[in-house]
Amino acid sequence: MMASFMSYFGSRRDPKQSARDAIVGLRQQLQMLEKKEEYLQKKIDEELQKAKANAVTNKAAATAALKRKKMNETELDRLAGTRMQLELQVNTLESANLNAETMGAMKKASDALKVIHGNMTMDKVDETMASIQEQRDIANEIADAISNPANMGLELDEDELKAELEELEQETLNERLSEADHVPVHLPPSATKQKDKQPVLDDEEAQLRELQAALAM
Repeated sequence: MMASFMSYFGSRRDPKQSARDAIVGLRQQLQMLEKKEEYLQKKIDEELQKAKANAVTNKAAATAALKRKKMNETELDRLAGTRMQLELQVNTLESANLNAETMGAMKKASDALKVIHGNMTMDKVDETMASIQEQRDIANEIADAISNPANMGLELDEDELKAELEELEQETLNERLSEADHVPVHLPPSATKQKDKQPVLDDEEAQLRELQAALAM
């Protein structure tokens, strides 16, 4: 008696396993219904063939075949309705089981977040971030001090720099002028050709004058 009492109240089944068992049972029933539907459809086709075969020669046999065909069609429709109800139950159970597993996973994630955060609050986070920023500013100041020697921070005399620049410009101009004075003078090719043509022109003029003198005689 005590064992049966503990068995009834103490051994509660896992809801997930119960849902799985129910889904398996429903799917097995669906398979049986599908086989029954296939059998009925085959019988309907056979009775239809009998009715066609006897429609002219044996009207009574044809009528009986049509009646059996109609009965099988009615049974097939009833099974189709039952199958739809079973499929709906399967879908509902699968959806409920998925929802339960999703909620369980979300509950575990929530518990894990609580453990991770612990006693962390927004005030502590803000305080920590402010401390980090302060240390970052100190690090930047130290880096600037290391990268800039003491004498690099002195301000330079702008007038002195300007005078030095003008002096360099003047030296550059003087060097260019000095180089220009030593460049040899090269006459253009046209001037050379002009000098070469001058003696030829003088000879032609002399010959012309001699011809004019001969004609005058």
